[in-house]
Amino acid sequence: MALPKAKVPKTIGVLLINTGTPEAPTYFGVRRYLRQFLSDARVLDMPRFSRFLLLHFLILPLRSARSAQAYRKIWTSQGSPLRTHTLAFRERLQHVLGETYKVVYAMRYGQPSIASAWQELKDCTELVIFPLYPHYAASSTASALAEAMRVVSRDWNVPITRVIAPFFQDPGFLSAFAERIQNAAHTQKWEHLVFSFHGLPQHHIQKSGCAGSCAKHSCTVEARTSLCYRAQCFATVRELVQLLQIQAGDYSVGFQSRLGSRPWIKPYFDELLVELRQKGIQRLAVVCPSFVADCLETLEEIRIRARATWQALGGEELLLIPCLNEAELWVQAAGRMVRQSSAED
Repeated sequence: MALPKAKVPKTIGVLLINTGTPEAPTYFGVRRYLRQFLSDARVLDMPRFSRFLLLHFLILPLRSARSAQAYRKIWTSQGSPLRTHTLAFRERLQHVLGETYKVVYAMRYGQPSIASAWQELKDCTELVIFPLYPHYAASSTASALAEAMRVVSRDWNVPITRVIAPFFQDPGFLSAFAERIQNAAHTQKWEHLVFSFHGLPQHHIQKSGCAGSCAKHSCTVEARTSLCYRAQCFATVRELVQLLQIQAGDYSVGFQSRLGSRPWIKPYFDELLVELRQKGIQRLAVVCPSFVADCLETLEEIRIRARATWQALGGEELLLIPCLNEAELWVQAAGRMVRQSSAED
């Protein structure tokens, strides 16, 4: 009589990937981070030699000090807010998923690196890669996936690997952000809500397959597989507006973090502030659904700099609605996405 085969315990590794943060808010700490970040050909997409000259003779000497000063304004006793929130999210997601899963986080640039995270996961029987970007962009999602695949494929054994797709229309993700907005509305009053997304150079989304209609503000997501970042952002807005029953004249959409002279996707957030003040808006709220965790772009760029700009324009108040961070609805939504991806549900 044959004995039943012993069941081999299955451990599913979950690799969370976010963009990254300097190790310290100092000139050299930020310079190291920016050098790695801006050396990525998907971020600065130009010939290698031109990128080297621009980075080392213009951007790093000028921007490192300014960025270090900005990081110091948001740095906490626990360190970088992005790392603190990502770590807390990882811990809560591990609790939700249970012992079958091993959840590790990494930063595409900086520490902990994807290579160091992989060392903790390489004995797992399966791997789920979870880029923490709701909307697809070659400079974020594709870059993170390319680096993860490069690191994992160096080993002889490569586990069965699945990827969490951009989740810009995921019901749980949307419900978590809707709850954030509703909770803020209970304690703070505003006249107008701005959905602010990280901007991208116009040619980035054209290289990803958008025919260029985004320049006319008319691009839409025809299918969930569409790789047009701008269209995905507007799809998120439409879903949230419907969930929250916000009237058409009570919200706007803008794209922040614009740099350089080349055209970026519109509407520009800074120009939108001027337009809203001209309409007489005094109290403004801003939510940033392209970020799942508060970071430099939300805490310093919006809560500090944009607020100062708004008040200089004569506005009374600009309120930043927190990102999802480690909110319970977001953790539950992420857990469901991981289980579905790994066929556990």
